[in-house]
Amino acid sequence: MFQRNLGKSDITVSLLGLGCWAIGGDAWGKVNDQESIRAIHRALDLGVTFYDTANVYGGGHSERVLGEALGTKRSDVIVATKFGNGQDEQTGQPFSKQSAAQFIVNACEASLRRLNTDYIDLYQFHLNNYDPLDAEPVRNALDSLVQSGKIRYYGWSTDGPEQAQAFADSEHYIAVQQRLNLFEGDETTLAVCEEHNLASINRGPLAMGLLTGKYSNESQLSSDDIRGRNMSWIKSFTNGKPNAMWLSRLEQVRHILASEGRTLTQGALAWLWGRSTQTIPIPGFKTVEQVEENVRAITFGPLREEQMQTIGNLLND
Repeated sequence: MFQRNLGKSDITVSLLGLGCWAIGGDAWGKVNDQESIRAIHRALDLGVTFYDTANVYGGGHSERVLGEALGTKRSDVIVATKFGNGQDEQTGQPFSKQSAAQFIVNACEASLRRLNTDYIDLYQFHLNNYDPLDAEPVRNALDSLVQSGKIRYYGWSTDGPEQAQAFADSEHYIAVQQRLNLFEGDETTLAVCEEHNLASINRGPLAMGLLTGKYSNESQLSSDDIRGRNMSWIKSFTNGKPNAMWLSRLEQVRHILASEGRTLTQGALAWLWGRSTQTIPIPGFKTVEQVEENVRAITFGPLREEQMQTIGNLLND
């Protein structure tokens, strides 16, 4: 099992983590909790040691399922969750976005209860575009949580380089969770991670499924799936239709991504590892089979430098 350091911390994690948004059941269609638990157990068996969730995923349901699945294995893994957004688990109604110190403390306590743990390894600010000039109280609250032992380290889930850099001089700030895949990602934000030795945790590493090769121009996702709605921040799908230009570009590099026995999914993950030594992709999952395919990418490792260069040349033509 290949591993990477989680930024400048002393934490080592598997080369790939698992993103637990889909198992919250609020945005990706119907989900079976027992299948989710089986999938996490399979990931544990395969050596995955990093799991990322948020208090807003299913109003906390994702955290509950993850906590139940980990059980006595909790101390063997690294758990990351987020704060700043929120919604009622029963009604699905969103709470207002919050960054006040007491809200952060309360949100942390609620996540600890749902995760059935007494500490969080990585606690991430979830307000992507929050003004970094106003973020000092957030940092102070997080430092207090570190001192109290509630969290070990903290990070920011953001695509903005200014936000990514705002806490960089803190010894407990170790990660930026940014959207990064073959077609998306802020290069300057990634450069901040490389400059300050921060983990670049990659959400959307498969472009919300488009890079798996499962979709065509004829595909249509239903409205109970977030990709089936008109969400301006989702670039890979529009009203349930895959991005036609991206599908075309994917065909241009399919032969490289799927070379050496890889599936397209595994090639897309290998591209991320080849892109930077800071990257840790966290593909989502709903089934055991998806976990197995994602984790098998580790056995192939990163794409080689010449493969990365060829992909770059083809996509930049």
